[in-house]
Amino acid sequence: MFTKAAVLTALTAAAFAVAAPAQAAPAATTALPTANMEAVLKAAQIDPRRADDTQTPGAHDSVLLVEQALQAKGLLAATYVDGYFGTTTITAYSQYQKSLGYTGIDASGLPGKTSLEKLCEGRYTVTAPVSAGSRIAYRGVTTNTRTKAMLLAAEGIAGLTVSLTQGGYNPGGVDASAGTHDGGGALDISVSGMSSTTRTKLLTALRKVGFAAWYRTPAQGFDYHIHAMAISDPDLSSGAQHQTGDYYLGMNGLAGRGADDGPAVTKVTWEEYQRG
Repeated sequence: MFTKAAVLTALTAAAFAVAAPAQAAPAATTALPTANMEAVLKAAQIDPRRADDTQTPGAHDSVLLVEQALQAKGLLAATYVDGYFGTTTITAYSQYQKSLGYTGIDASGLPGKTSLEKLCEGRYTVTAPVSAGSRIAYRGVTTNTRTKAMLLAAEGIAGLTVSLTQGGYNPGGVDASAGTHDGGGALDISVSGMSSTTRTKLLTALRKVGFAAWYRTPAQGFDYHIHAMAISDPDLSSGAQHQTGDYYLGMNGLAGRGADDGPAVTKVTWEEYQRG
């Protein structure tokens, strides 16, 4: 049985009890916009080679985010923050890469995943990352794992195995190459013993998997060979970037910027080819 005192104590405690405050709802967070690395890379190769300021389709929003971040660092004037990755943006991005301590092909102005992510500073997140992979020795040349995978896929389509005469990461290796083999993604392929039909089949296959590829001849100043550049390889040298951009614009990748003389295919990157 409860005593009178106990009942009064309980009633008093209940009267003065204060309800615990409801837990505050977490503050809503705003999702950051996304910069698509595939789109940025493609624009950084093609836009600087255009005769006008036409923008690479599908790249505007991602390029704009990168340019805004470069402007915030004082590397790019507001007038060039327009979604067009032209030569001025290339120079600004190269300056940014150098500020990170990068040199050589790592400071060519072609964005890489690490530098893109460091540039974001809470402004954007990087999607669709592209990696050159690791450097490897393969068939007597130096290349990277992305380029090797592309070559094997092209050989599978063409039904043959090729010999390589020059790879990438070979600065100053062959004067006639004009620096295109200084970085990654570059291959020269022997055509010794190949018929014209086989050469065309191989060129078509190389292009289908994401190479900018041409047949080079003595009339152009070269020994006979196939010259192939892996589009959107983040390690491309400046010269290689120019060639891949010109390929998209229907040119032959030579200094004279003549019309493309290779087989017509739908131009894709390796990543686009893999997605089918």
